[in-house]
Amino acid sequence: MTTRYTHMRPRPEVNASVPVPLDVKLMHMAASLMFVGLVVGALLCGVWALVQMPAFALRGITVLGDVEHNNEVTLRANVVTKFTGNFFTADLGRVRTTFESVPWVRLASVQREFPNRLRVTLQEHKPVAYWGDDGEQRMVNSYGEVFEANVGDLEDDKMPRLSGPDSQSQQVLAMYLALQPTFKGLSLALESLVLTDRGSWRAKLAHGAVIELGRGGVDDVMARVQRVSQTLAQVTQKLGRKVTAIESADLRHDNGYALRLRGVSTQDVSTKR
Repeated sequence: MTTRYTHMRPRPEVNASVPVPLDVKLMHMAASLMFVGLVVGALLCGVWALVQMPAFALRGITVLGDVEHNNEVTLRANVVTKFTGNFFTADLGRVRTTFESVPWVRLASVQREFPNRLRVTLQEHKPVAYWGDDGEQRMVNSYGEVFEANVGDLEDDKMPRLSGPDSQSQQVLAMYLALQPTFKGLSLALESLVLTDRGSWRAKLAHGAVIELGRGGVDDVMARVQRVSQTLAQVTQKLGRKVTAIESADLRHDNGYALRLRGVSTQDVSTKR
C-alpha cells in the first residue's frame, strides 16, 4: 500500500486594516453631508410651511395699560399698518418702537398671544411741567424726560414752565421740586424756572417777580433761598409791604441779597452775622 503525501503551502493572511482610499472617504463624507442637508432642508421647508399657515395670521392686538390720551381704535389706526408678519414672524421690537412713536406713549411692552394675537401694555407720559418757550408743544414727565404732545389734550393747564438744555431736563425738574415748597411756605407761587446757557438759575413767580438764584446744584441754590426765607417776612413788614410786592430779587451775593419792592427802592439785605 502506497501512502502519498501532499505538501500544502500556507495561505497568506488577510490584513483587516487596509487603509480606505482618500477619494472613497471623501465620497462617503459628501454623501453624508448631502443626506443631512436634504433632511435639514426638508425640516426647514416643513417649519416654514407651518409658520405660514393662515391660522397664525395676526387677528388682533390687545391694548392694556395707560390709554388716558389714546384709545384702542386710534392706536390700531396709527400702528397696525406700519408693521408686517404673523404670530411667529412679527418683529416685536419694531412693533414696540411703532407704539412708542405715538404721542403720549412713553413705553410699550409687546408679547405674543398664541395663536394669532399680540398683547401690548402701554405706559403714558405723566406731564408735570411745560418745557421750553411759550407755545411749544413740549412737556416734562414725572421722570424728568422731555416729550412732545398736544398740550390741548391736558385737563390741567396750570403746570409750571421749565426751560433749559434738553440734556439737563432732569436737573431742572429736581431743582423746581426742591424750590417749590419753600416758595409756597412764603405764600409765593413758583411759576417758571430757567437754567440759562451760562448755567445760572432764574425763577419767575406767579405775580411776575423775577428771582436770580445764581449758579450751582440744589444744595447751593437752596442755601441762598433759605437765607431769603428766614428774613423776607421781616424785611417786607418793616417796609410796610407784603411779600407779593416783590418785583425782583438777586440772591447771587455772598452774604445777602438785593430786593426790589413795588414803591420802594432796591434794598440790600445782609444776612452776615
